[in-house]
Amino acid sequence: MYQPPHHREDDLGTQHALIRAHPLGLLITAGNGGLIANLVPFHLKTGLSPKGTLQAHIARANGQWREIQAGAPVLVVFQGAESYITPSWYATKQETGKVVPTWNYAVVQVRGNARVIDDPAWLRAQIGMLTGENESGRPQPWTVDDAPPDFIAAQLKGIIGIEIDIETIDGKWKVSQNRPAADRQGVAQGLDGIDSGSAAEMAELVRRYDRQKQD
Repeated sequence: MYQPPHHREDDLGTQHALIRAHPLGLLITAGNGGLIANLVPFHLKTGLSPKGTLQAHIARANGQWREIQAGAPVLVVFQGAESYITPSWYATKQETGKVVPTWNYAVVQVRGNARVIDDPAWLRAQIGMLTGENESGRPQPWTVDDAPPDFIAAQLKGIIGIEIDIETIDGKWKVSQNRPAADRQGVAQGLDGIDSGSAAEMAELVRRYDRQKQD
């Protein structure tokens, strides 16, 4: 991944926070079947390996797991907040006019040692963790135990587990760090005016990194 120094984010905690906030990762393999990419919801588990472990499941009918079993290299991309940035938000536009549009985003890329897990107990636990994270806070959170045991057992036969011990993790936060302070403030204010969760998240990132540059 192309990473200018001012866009690098090497803090593991910050990288992990993005994965947890945006757990739908793009799982990419490059094996005998060529490049294969599938969107997969992941659970990030710490304590099993120094940089964390990604756990997921995919349909047994999805042949990507066979590529992983055969040793295909694995890349997982987690896309965080993103937004188009109009130069009209820049103070520099009024000062010199020498501005162009851009796109802000935060992204994490993970590579690691992947393995296939064909174990009903592991799969049930993985589904429990994944649903627990996403059902938490709901008025009537669903749990695996809410469904009949024989139904769950049948569903488990149709999926297979994937576990990735993270070996390298790269973060890129392109959040207007290269712009003057007045431009960064204009970007954050402009994003505030957009009715979008991603825009609101990006506005917070721009302000956070603006504060870091001022410290």
